[in-house]
Amino acid sequence: MLQQTTVTAVIPYYERFVSRFPTVHALAAAPLDSVLSAWAGLGYYARARNLHACAQVVAASGGFPRDLDGLLALPGIGPYTAAAIGAIAFGIPAVPVDGNVERVAARLFAIEQPMPAAKPAIREAAARLGGDPAARARPSDFAQALFDLGAGVCTPAAPGCAVCPLIAVCAARRLGIQASLPRKSPKKERPIRYGVHFWLTDDHRTVLLRTRPSKGLLGGMTELPGTQWRDTPWTLAEALADAPMRLDWRGAGQVRHGFTHFELIIDVLAAHVPRIEADGFAHPLEALDDAALPSVMRKCVRIAANGKA
Repeated sequence: MLQQTTVTAVIPYYERFVSRFPTVHALAAAPLDSVLSAWAGLGYYARARNLHACAQVVAASGGFPRDLDGLLALPGIGPYTAAAIGAIAFGIPAVPVDGNVERVAARLFAIEQPMPAAKPAIREAAARLGGDPAARARPSDFAQALFDLGAGVCTPAAPGCAVCPLIAVCAARRLGIQASLPRKSPKKERPIRYGVHFWLTDDHRTVLLRTRPSKGLLGGMTELPGTQWRDTPWTLAEALADAPMRLDWRGAGQVRHGFTHFELIIDVLAAHVPRIEADGFAHPLEALDDAALPSVMRKCVRIAANGKA
């Protein structure tokens, strides 16, 4: 959960998640829809799918691998996560490089190359830190100390150099450039994409939903039926060709949602029928909180059901 989300946002999700799936075996045995539902709102849903797949592999093999190569072979486990699990759980002398550690290493070694091109040099610098005998003797403590140093002292703005235990060996501090590191490349303007989604309810107090394809963005999540997301706005006639039923659709509002690589604008159209007869599945309106709806779809639900995004 912490790979792409802040600690403050994660805590309530984490507490609910481990309450619902208290063991690896419980997570492995749960339906994927239940896992995605518990994850809804955290974003980057491939993490949830990989976590579920990883739990199934671990449960089937009788436990976690105790070496980095074995950890890297698990679904969804990359170099950072493998190093974090290895160091913290199993005492393997490895340095997990997250954003905090990147910042510490970039400043200690005065790595001025802009990100993300600087990442290989930063990983190499972090590995040099981890090669110290004291670090190798206590890998778990060292990894968590680096995390805490970056989060609480070597902060992005106004680093607390006066209280930093590494001030004497910090190259960026000697050069007076610590606050500017790591350098960032100029941000590219995110393109805008457009979509239309349909809010269809019936006299049985259900709403039409469908499941997205398992691969790709928001894979396996639940959504309101709708068009593809494309680079140009949809005309009403074009959008209605993808409507779940031929009805008199009314505009319910517009939703804007930011993804990592693009901005999405969705027009929400609404209609009501005595009985839903369309591809997808009817879901009780009272149970929408239990559906595996990503944040963008929850915005669509709010604007359609309550008239506000």
